[in-house]
Amino acid sequence: MDGTSSTLAPPAPTIAAASRTASSLVPSLMFVLVWSSGYVAGKTALAHAGAFSLLAARFAGAALAFGVAAALARPRWLGLRALAPSAVVGLLSLALQFGAIYVGVQWGAEVGVAALVIGAMPLVTAALAPWFGERVGARQWLGLALGLAGVLLVLADRLGFGHASAGAYVLLLLGLVGISLGTLYQKRHASAIDMRLGLAVQHAVAALAMLPFAIGEGFRFDGSSALVASLAWLVAINSIGGFALLFVLLRRGAANRVAQLFFLIPPVTAVLGFALLGEDFTALKLAGFLLAAIGVYLGTRPVAP
Repeated sequence: MDGTSSTLAPPAPTIAAASRTASSLVPSLMFVLVWSSGYVAGKTALAHAGAFSLLAARFAGAALAFGVAAALARPRWLGLRALAPSAVVGLLSLALQFGAIYVGVQWGAEVGVAALVIGAMPLVTAALAPWFGERVGARQWLGLALGLAGVLLVLADRLGFGHASAGAYVLLLLGLVGISLGTLYQKRHASAIDMRLGLAVQHAVAALAMLPFAIGEGFRFDGSSALVASLAWLVAINSIGGFALLFVLLRRGAANRVAQLFFLIPPVTAVLGFALLGEDFTALKLAGFLLAAIGVYLGTRPVAP
């Protein structure tokens, strides 16, 4: 029997591993890009609307879209008890995270500090992961350290505590706790449900949580074209696209590895700010971008069998 073909052909496990890598790389890159664009759109929208009013409209729009998609797909009804974990995720990952961060920034916290706090999310998630049945190895801790160092380099020229009150920074920390716990809880308890139904519940609960605060603000919108365009982007791209991608990634992989993608968000946001808003992009930021990318690669690369 001629052994040439067997020598040249790669073994089946290699092909399978390459296929799995490609299938996870594409949604991961899309998630980072989509999530990063939300900082640019959110910065624009907050100049034309109140924080709670903006979030209530964003979450309600996404809830409607996911609800229509779920109604058309007619997933098997699981009962209210099965939907409860998605409601918890909506309160943590959506209402608490975004509500705390948006208000913290409005109270005077620097955007760079806010980005740094949320950039620490992978570290908090990794620290909490064992409580949710996940293990964090030495290579992942190295990736976490390099990723955080990259974020610090990217945000070095934007870190300043200004004249904000201590309450503004407490809110940023609350936002960090919300996204960290929400990510781990979703992976553990709310990733097996139909994606459309789960995300509809998450956004509907978050919209209801924001509603009383939006009423207190008097539903503050200025009706400008900039607000309409940025809000449309936040709903269609960030809430619908971004959280759908996050749902898929959490269903496929460990929560602490998915969380490490957040190290890439500040660098990519800096690139988008340079391209769309004319913000500076220095050699130091480029070095931070590369360092964060190496950290994410080390922390998310699957362990060889």
